[in-house]
Amino acid sequence: MQNQTTYNFIEIAGVKIFYREAGPKDAPTLLLLHGYPSSSFMFKNLINDLCDKYYLIAPDYPGYGKSDQPPIGEFAYTFDNFAAIIEELLQKLSITKYSIYLMDYGAPIGYRLATKHPENIDALIVQNGCAYEEGLDTFWEPIKAYWHNRDNKNAEDILRSFFHPDGLKWQYTHGVPDTSVISPDNWEMDLRHLERPENAQIQLDLIYDYKNNPPKYPEWQQYFRDQNPAMLIVYGKNDYIFPASVAEAYKKDVKNLECHLFDTGHFALESHGIEIAATIKNFLGRKVIR
Repeated sequence: MQNQTTYNFIEIAGVKIFYREAGPKDAPTLLLLHGYPSSSFMFKNLINDLCDKYYLIAPDYPGYGKSDQPPIGEFAYTFDNFAAIIEELLQKLSITKYSIYLMDYGAPIGYRLATKHPENIDALIVQNGCAYEEGLDTFWEPIKAYWHNRDNKNAEDILRSFFHPDGLKWQYTHGVPDTSVISPDNWEMDLRHLERPENAQIQLDLIYDYKNNPPKYPEWQQYFRDQNPAMLIVYGKNDYIFPASVAEAYKKDVKNLECHLFDTGHFALESHGIEIAATIKNFLGRKVIR
């Protein structure tokens, strides 16, 4: 039963972190970093598709999925802190060499890990995750207004709509030609977690903290140029949140890159999971040798 997914908790910095684990531990490791508003739940099918060849770890960030949600007064909900949590998780699991799947919020978390310890990285798999100003387009206008003035109630009202059922559903279905392939379990599961007391404020805190990611883009781009990591882009080309121009922007700095665009939206795994899993197996099979 070496490939069977197990569901685990581990305490890190006083916070109980949930993570999914599957595959043989002596196989190449793939760290799966989820986006907003999801959790490691978004990787359930991908884990099943890859666990015969790879050792997979998929954690939930604090305040997401089944991980603890510490009170705001006792825990800093920032991307720096999330990256520190994931770094300690890897240390506790004795993982020192790994590839990263970076999606949405997972990108700024994963790039913090990669730039801090480039020697640990086998490869990067980017699925609708941003490291370029080109990605902060129309969708980001109310977010930028919120960054400029956190007392902007009009911007806050728009951002709060992202936490509501219709806003959650939109993130999964926008840009998907056939929405019948998108399971409503996704946004219903997310809504259950987002409706926890204080969680809406946590999400606003993270959206506000996201303003600290774009100033790091030049550092991450320099990492791409200096380290030339093996990178696979598997991207929903109809994404309104991080448009396909982001996938193109990576080509400026990453030479060891393979790019695949799929006719879908932000959560590309939901409609093209089989194709993406096959693409990952082909890519890692050539790039990561143990």
